[in-house]
Amino acid sequence: MTAKKPKRIEDVRKKDDLLVVTGAGGFIAGALVRYFHDKGFRRIRAVDKKPLPDWYQVTPDVESLCLDVSDRDNCARACEGAAEVYNLAADMGGMGFIERYRVECLRSVLINTHMTEAACRAGADRYFFSSSACAYNIDLQEDTECRALKESDAYPANAERGYGWEKLFSEIVCQEYWAERGLKTAIARFHNVYGPHGTWDGGREKAPAALSRKVIEAKDNGTMAIEIWGEGTRTRSFMFIDDCLEGIDMIMHCDELVGTPINLGSSELVSVNGLLDVIEKIAGTKVKRSYDPTAPKGVGGRNSDNTMIKAVLGWEPSTPLHTGMSKTFPWIEEQYYLRKAGKRVVE
Repeated sequence: MTAKKPKRIEDVRKKDDLLVVTGAGGFIAGALVRYFHDKGFRRIRAVDKKPLPDWYQVTPDVESLCLDVSDRDNCARACEGAAEVYNLAADMGGMGFIERYRVECLRSVLINTHMTEAACRAGADRYFFSSSACAYNIDLQEDTECRALKESDAYPANAERGYGWEKLFSEIVCQEYWAERGLKTAIARFHNVYGPHGTWDGGREKAPAALSRKVIEAKDNGTMAIEIWGEGTRTRSFMFIDDCLEGIDMIMHCDELVGTPINLGSSELVSVNGLLDVIEKIAGTKVKRSYDPTAPKGVGGRNSDNTMIKAVLGWEPSTPLHTGMSKTFPWIEEQYYLRKAGKRVVE
C-alpha cells in the first residue's frame, strides 16, 4: 500500500449529513463532536448514558441524547437517519478500572453488537469502532523494553482479560459486517489517549492524568510525596487528543482501511518514571516517590508500530509527550483548584 493524500470528512460528506457519536459524554467522543462541529458540520447527534450535566463537554447546536446504547432499541433510536456512526461508547478506564471490573468491560460487547446492527439497518454509509491496544497478545508485552506492536500481533489471540477480549471480538463483528453486509467499517486500536477535558480523578483516569493530579495534590498539601502504582519501570506510549481526532477522521474516510484494524497511537515510548519526570518539569517541582508493587500495573511494556499508518496515510501521531502534557497539566490543575473552591467540575 502506498500513501496518498488522506481524505477527511469534508472531502466525503455534505455539511448536512447526519453524524452520530456515541460515548459523547466522555473524553474522546466529546472532543470528536466538537471537532466535527468546528469543521462546520451542524447535524450531529451526540449520545451518552450519563445525564447531560455530567458530560465532559457539551457542544452548542448539537442534538444531545441521554441513551444507554447497550440496549438494542436505544441503538436504533441513536442511528436513525445517520450517514456516519462513530461508536466510542464503552465501560472503561485506566488500568485500575479494567483490571478490577472485567465484567463491566466485557459487557461493552453489547454496545458494539447492537450499534453495528443498528447502523447497518439505518443505512449508514460508514461505521467507526474504537478498539484498543489491549487487544494485543499479552505474551508480547512482558518486557519493559518491548518491541513495537504491529497490527498482526493481535494473533494468535491472547488479549488482556475482559477489556482486551471484548475489543478483539468487536473488531471481528465490524469485519464481518463489511464482508457480508457491505457496511464500511473503520477500526482503530487506540494507544493511551490523554489531554484536557479527560478523566483526572475517581478511578477511571489513566497514568498521565493520575500522576498529574498526585503531583498537584502533593504541592497543595505540602507533602511533596506521591505513590506510584507498580515499580515505575513499565513502559507505554501516550497519544495527545488532537492527534487522535485527526487520526479517527482519516482512518474513517480511507477506503483502503475498510474492515482493517490499524494502530492509532504515538511511538514515543516512555516509562512511568519518565512520564513523571516530564510532569515534574512542567510543574516546576520535584516529589518524593514511593512504589506499590501490589497495585494494578498492566503489561510490562506496550508501544505502537506505526509502519502501516505511515504507509497508508503518510501520517502518524506526532505530538511530543512534553508538548501534550504542557497543555494537559495546567487544565487538570485548574480543575483541581476549582473543585477545592467548591465549584462543580467533571472528573
